[in-house]
Amino acid sequence: MLKMKKHIFITALSIMTALSTQAKITVFAAASMTNALEEVKTQYLQINPKAEIDLSFASSSTLARQISQGAPANIFISANQKWTDFLEKKEAIVKESRVNLVGNRLVMIAPKESNIMSVDLASSKWQSTLDNSYLAVGDPDHVPAGKYAKSAFIFLKQWDNLEAKLARANNVRGALALVEQGESPLGVVYATDAQASKKVKVVAIFPEDSHSPIVYPVTLIKGQDTEESKVFLSYLTSPESKKIFEKFGFSVP
Repeated sequence: MLKMKKHIFITALSIMTALSTQAKITVFAAASMTNALEEVKTQYLQINPKAEIDLSFASSSTLARQISQGAPANIFISANQKWTDFLEKKEAIVKESRVNLVGNRLVMIAPKESNIMSVDLASSKWQSTLDNSYLAVGDPDHVPAGKYAKSAFIFLKQWDNLEAKLARANNVRGALALVEQGESPLGVVYATDAQASKKVKVVAIFPEDSHSPIVYPVTLIKGQDTEESKVFLSYLTSPESKKIFEKFGFSVP
């Protein structure tokens, strides 16, 4: 009888632990989503106070690789299609859950107090502004914002001269920080990053046809698609969340 009671206790404890683990929602998201998702989370918790949501922000490439290696994420939001495609090829996502969440624009920024008021991207003359310094960008080798920037400068026929003048950050927020701190006189980030900072100003907007559309797909992770994560994914695409994304400068499909 004692053994049976002990077994029942252990089983009940296991179920409670499983339910507790299941209730937690872990979202891996591109660094540029930081401010908007924090507010979405706050609003969601007001409606669902018992929910537990962990937000993890980094470069989309870093997060995708972590997920492919077994990191326990329920939801992934990438700053481009490539890294979601990467996970889809590895059969790591629930394909039917994948939707385009928001869009963005690519801009050039300068420190708020900079004498640079505008940059004519059509001409390479602006590069003289860099002098002995560097242009802050997300690393074009793996950071989506950097890849968009590279595509844009190739389109503008300026990449060859710029490639050696880049301060390569681990993610787009790292590039933003370099300009905020005055370590780079200019940087390339998303419009939403520029809007989120009081220390920088937009000096140029890249032509939309200079790079592929900036789209953020969201998807559930296979094997981690709990009921709680499905509900939160649904909330991310709700009118309430769309208002928040638009508030922070994202475009909503």
